[in-house]
Amino acid sequence: MKPTTKAPRDYEELIRLIHDRYDEMSKSYQKIALYLTQNPNDVAVKSVNSIGDISGVHASSFVRFAQALGYEGFKELQSLFQKRLSTAAPGFEARVKALETELGGRVDQSEYGFMQDLVVRDIASLQDLLNGIDPDRLSEAVDLLEQADVIYLLGQLRSAPVVDLLRYILTMLGKRCVLLDPGGGLATHMARAMRTTDLLFAVSFRFYANEVVNVVEEAAQRDVPIVAISDSTLSPLAKSARVLFAVPEHEYTFSRSLAAPMCLAQAVTMGLAARIQKNTLNPRIPTVTAQ
Repeated sequence: MKPTTKAPRDYEELIRLIHDRYDEMSKSYQKIALYLTQNPNDVAVKSVNSIGDISGVHASSFVRFAQALGYEGFKELQSLFQKRLSTAAPGFEARVKALETELGGRVDQSEYGFMQDLVVRDIASLQDLLNGIDPDRLSEAVDLLEQADVIYLLGQLRSAPVVDLLRYILTMLGKRCVLLDPGGGLATHMARAMRTTDLLFAVSFRFYANEVVNVVEEAAQRDVPIVAISDSTLSPLAKSARVLFAVPEHEYTFSRSLAAPMCLAQAVTMGLAARIQKNTLNPRIPTVTAQ
């Protein structure tokens, strides 16, 4: 990556530059770029040595990365993340620090202790969601779902439960939807039936399923609108999506949680339900009751 002569002066400008330069970065620098975009709060509050240990990239590489973007060192780059955090929702920083203290102090090694650890981490990820999702983008996603003739749903591996939830809610709302099920190897062929009046809702996280990425790219080439949930604005889904929701994934002891993506999926469909039912106060999923 060629050195940048003028360093970005705010967080948004920095992220735009990282996106523009990502393809020309080395594998090591791409790993740093992913960490910075997925963990902005950690970057703001942790030392470069701690960040290096967590990300698996030597701290000196973070320093060189910052210098390649025009900064004197990592601290100057880090100050942009600190400013971003300081202007977050009121009380957000204090809540995050309290959660970090609770996570760091866990001494209960029982099964209940594991559950407590997972719950605390999910609380932190949900608070990140409140701070990271643009209300205008959420509204735009609901617009696209409302306008679509058919909504195609795509998610494999760990993403599958999210699209299964979407299929259930959309079906109960009376919205036509098609799950691009990988069973039988037909997902790619089924996706070719999508029209520009339809919508593709794709979900994928590291390590991105190849078929999901391929279907998304082919759909974008045919001008099919795409809403995507992924883990980073540098995700391979990002360049194709009309609306991308980046839900950063934190390294969990056992696995990465789906709490935040599931909550986001429900928020989008709740917004759609409110419009269909003309009820912004208390929209509901219709239920089947026994006679």
